[in-house]
Amino acid sequence: MRRILVACGAVLGVAAFAADVQRLTRLSVVQDVPGYNSWPMIATIGERIVCAYSRGSAHTITEGARGVFVRTSQDGGRTWTPEICVVNDPAIGEVAEGAGNDGAGAMLLWVRCWGRGGVRHALYRSGDGCSFAKIAEPELSPRPMQITDVFPVPDVGLMALWFAGDYKNKESGHSWGTLVSADNGRTWRQRTVEGRLPKAEWPTEICCVPVGGARLFAIARSEGDVRRQFQLTSLDGGETWKKSRTNITDVRESTPALVFDSRAGLVSNYYYQRGPGCLWRRTARLADIFDHADRWPDPDLVARGGRERPYDSGNVRAVACGESHCLAYYSGNPTNTSVLVATVPVSKEAERRSPAR
Repeated sequence: MRRILVACGAVLGVAAFAADVQRLTRLSVVQDVPGYNSWPMIATIGERIVCAYSRGSAHTITEGARGVFVRTSQDGGRTWTPEICVVNDPAIGEVAEGAGNDGAGAMLLWVRCWGRGGVRHALYRSGDGCSFAKIAEPELSPRPMQITDVFPVPDVGLMALWFAGDYKNKESGHSWGTLVSADNGRTWRQRTVEGRLPKAEWPTEICCVPVGGARLFAIARSEGDVRRQFQLTSLDGGETWKKSRTNITDVRESTPALVFDSRAGLVSNYYYQRGPGCLWRRTARLADIFDHADRWPDPDLVARGGRERPYDSGNVRAVACGESHCLAYYSGNPTNTSVLVATVPVSKEAERRSPAR
């Protein structure tokens, strides 16, 4: 049986959300001005939370009138500073696609730029969440559709995962792999892990966390009719990977987010179930699921979001903030969406729960 943490009203307006937020989850609005405020990324710089997002007029990344903006919070996501523009070229569709930190703790933000001959990916750095400087724009082949969050790997450097392909193509031609930087994000080395994949075997929008030593643990969304998350694991710092299908099926092309608690050995998997409009959390002992992708425990309902059209809500990103996790996602309708952050207490019960065997 699913245990409900908090149930929120379907989001077509901020008031509907705020009225139903219950005790365990605190919801704040990062941005809800008219327009399609969507696809947020979240990171921390010290105790400051930075939420980056893009805004356009519809669910499309190709329109020129789409830029990337940020707001920051100094009080755990309760309140947010005024909006700051990272980049907004009227001739290019720009979307925040991945975030993280460099070795000095500064925020790194990948921005996908669509226009003027194709797709390129630019990496921006900020030490305060207020001013951003472009530090890299690597030439990559295959050219990724998206580059995801940046994370450190011992004895390797900074790493990000990427995927390339065509959502409309069911045949082979899809791929994914790693990007590694040995100079704090200035240059990147690309490697393909799997290529020429059919759409059904293609892991996308991958979220990866280091879990001790050279071990890496990742969850990826699946495309089309494959309504089951992928789990990716590596024992050697990303040189080789094992790909498995999980027992998590209440997904519909849902972008996942992971938070790993090294002290407790727990991993929390957050994802937004498009259609029903449910934001779920599954928390498990890493030791129970690292080699057993089919042993994830039942989920907890964290919040609810828009249900008018499935793709106008979703895409969770998460970061640890003290004794809570801060989750950024978006919710709304085909023309107006809001960027939201839900602050969820770390699950204590998970330490006593074991997946069904």
